[in-house]
Amino acid sequence: MDKKKCTAIVLSAGQGKRMGTAIQKQYIELSGKPIIFYTLDAFQKSAIIDDIVLVVGEGQENWVRDEIIEKYQLTKVRSIIPGGKERYDSVWAGLRGLHALKEQPEYVFIHDGARMFVDEQILTRGYENVEKFGVAGMPSKDTVKLVDEDQFAVNTPPRKLIWAVQTPQIFKADLIENAYAKLMEEVPDNITDDAMVVEQMMKVPVKLYEGSYENIKITTPEDLEIAKVFLAKRKEKYHK
Repeated sequence: MDKKKCTAIVLSAGQGKRMGTAIQKQYIELSGKPIIFYTLDAFQKSAIIDDIVLVVGEGQENWVRDEIIEKYQLTKVRSIIPGGKERYDSVWAGLRGLHALKEQPEYVFIHDGARMFVDEQILTRGYENVEKFGVAGMPSKDTVKLVDEDQFAVNTPPRKLIWAVQTPQIFKADLIENAYAKLMEEVPDNITDDAMVVEQMMKVPVKLYEGSYENIKITTPEDLEIAKVFLAKRKEKYHK
């Protein structure tokens, strides 16, 4: 079977307020390179991904182009576009940015720029599952309890049914664009990932595929410490 054209939309417009640093989390350096570099480099080297649309904070386009894309020769990044206030605004901007590509993708991989440990194994599993509308995730290691507004436990779902959702979330391009087009006609509320948009707007079920327990989203200072450990394990891969 011929490989379908795949484009990654990488979201790097978040403010990262929980990190508590002056610099946005995706530009914090680990081993001398910004977090977003490691994320983009995984897609750059991937045999699955053909090109990348990078969504950044408004006004950061030129700096990102000079200090990251050109500096590290990330040639698959076809465009750098400004994002919006909320995540769904940035995804919508990225989806509209697809139309500027010379060739339209069959599949779209939507990925958080702060998940720097995405790798070829995850991307391959995602590509193999995309016909089932794949969303990366991992089974929960913890027991999860649902609580009421007063934080009293009201239910304990079976752990085998609980997955922590990750990215990339992968969809047929027309499906995800149509879903977001419908979403943007409404007043989005409590939308936390792309699967929710497909589920709610298109009434299409979403299948999870296995990501990795290392595929963490760097959000807090504690995550940075974990990332240093993971990066040390992969040092040979990144610093040949």
